[in-house]
Amino acid sequence: MADARTPIIVGPTGIGKTAVALALAAFWPIEVVSADSRQVYRGLDIATAKPAPRERQRVRHHLLDVIRPGERYSAGRFALEAAEAIASIRQRGKMPVVVGGTGLYVKALANGLFAEPPLDRPRRDRMTAVTAGMDHPLLVRWASRLDPGFTGGGGRHRAARAIEVALLSGHPLSWWQRSAALQGTVHAWIVRLTAPRQVLHQRIQVRTEEMLRCGLIEEVATALAEGAPAESPGMDGVGVREAVAVLHGKLSRDAIAAAIATGTRQYAKRQETWFRHQLGSDVITLDATRSPEQVAAAIVAAWERAVT
Repeated sequence: MADARTPIIVGPTGIGKTAVALALAAFWPIEVVSADSRQVYRGLDIATAKPAPRERQRVRHHLLDVIRPGERYSAGRFALEAAEAIASIRQRGKMPVVVGGTGLYVKALANGLFAEPPLDRPRRDRMTAVTAGMDHPLLVRWASRLDPGFTGGGGRHRAARAIEVALLSGHPLSWWQRSAALQGTVHAWIVRLTAPRQVLHQRIQVRTEEMLRCGLIEEVATALAEGAPAESPGMDGVGVREAVAVLHGKLSRDAIAAAIATGTRQYAKRQETWFRHQLGSDVITLDATRSPEQVAAAIVAAWERAVT
């Protein structure tokens, strides 16, 4: 436990990362640092599959409910705040475990991220107003034209940011990433959870149905009523955007489950592709079809082999 490395558990949405992290508490005195770009938003507990209150009582979680829907939260900010949380956990004599599926957050924490160039605020606000009126395919098309290194991942917010940086700074986002990289803030020990596609799709279907039973649409309606713009950061993720479409009469309630499941499967596929190609070769890959307790035991065994 004195090893300076920080365990980071990654995997596609629906793979069971939270359950595995909770199971780890039977082996280690852990606290969890969430690396999920959706769970930072307050009030969207069902939509972002946050750990339940009883689970948070059992294991303390950090970087949940950080900002309101509609506000921006960057990978750079995550890296700084996650590093602070990790340091405070260690000071309490606990084991920090980073858990999440947002690859850019993990990369920022483990490998470093560029220092964002200063952008003129009034011009950025005007640019944001323009990109807010563009649909996702159009945003991706423009981001790809302005930045040859743009991969199309990360949703509306990522594409809009690539456009803003390229037009307002004179250099594409990928240029800034190459030329102004910061050092990583932790010594990462990464575990990637995987499962056959059929198994993952079944888990996604079950979770989608559970989210709707628990009040997903009503939760999103509350966020809109409290002033969160429908196209803003935090409101454009899978599940939330389909609920918004139902509330605006653009999608029927009978069709929402299928729409969410399809969108989630597509997102999970993008995550898996990213993890395969961006994390490097020094990653522990584990089969997540086993029970959370068995996967947690396998993580502990791999850790003990690594530190001895």
